[in-house]
Amino acid sequence: PPCLRRRPLAELRVTCLRHGGVVTAMAAGAFSLREVLAAFQTCVSERREVLLGPYLSGWRGLIRFLHSLGAMFGFVSKDLVAKVQIMESYCGGERREEYASVQAMVEYELGNGLLARQNGAGPRDSGCRTVLRLHRALRWLQLFLEGLRTGREDSLTSVICMDSYNASLATYHPWYIRKAVAVASCTLPNRNAFLEIMNVGTPEEAVAMLGEAIPHICEVYSITQELFAQHQLLNLP
Repeated sequence: PPCLRRRPLAELRVTCLRHGGVVTAMAAGAFSLREVLAAFQTCVSERREVLLGPYLSGWRGLIRFLHSLGAMFGFVSKDLVAKVQIMESYCGGERREEYASVQAMVEYELGNGLLARQNGAGPRDSGCRTVLRLHRALRWLQLFLEGLRTGREDSLTSVICMDSYNASLATYHPWYIRKAVAVASCTLPNRNAFLEIMNVGTPEEAVAMLGEAIPHICEVYSITQELFAQHQLLNLP
């Protein structure tokens, strides 16, 4: 289908408050790349464990980024919000020590048979299944942000979005979801509008901070990918 009208920049601006030299988002739904960077910087321990507290904090920031993509991506962000809430319930539950890191979670759930579903269903998603869904979506956003960082000023964000999606999440989605993402991508604003949404200053400053943040996101993704592959968890239903 032909692309829908792109949203003007004025609709995408978020109000920011400068306090103590640090720009912080005033609106509850505003995205801050600086917050995402801070979360993923502290996500990997010295033992190369992925700590779930910072991981979920980073995801809350990334979900705010998805909100900035517009209402047509709401079906994606709604699902991710539900996944983050499931993991927050594990991390704050009676077994919270078993969910301090992705490594501890995998060891606990495998060791206690919590991934063996009976009759194809369970009372709720396990931590491993839930993190796997977040993990797959993280790859999409990692590729999308990298595409924004390396793209030219006139690069089409719809193309960056779809190339990133097709190289990651599309594999796991039915055709009607893929179609919806294709339509939604046509409503995206231009690259500079996205860089302003980062809330870190000029487009050049946003590109520089993306260069800082993306390697940390990549590290988290790579460690999780290796761990899940080692335990044959990459295709959990």
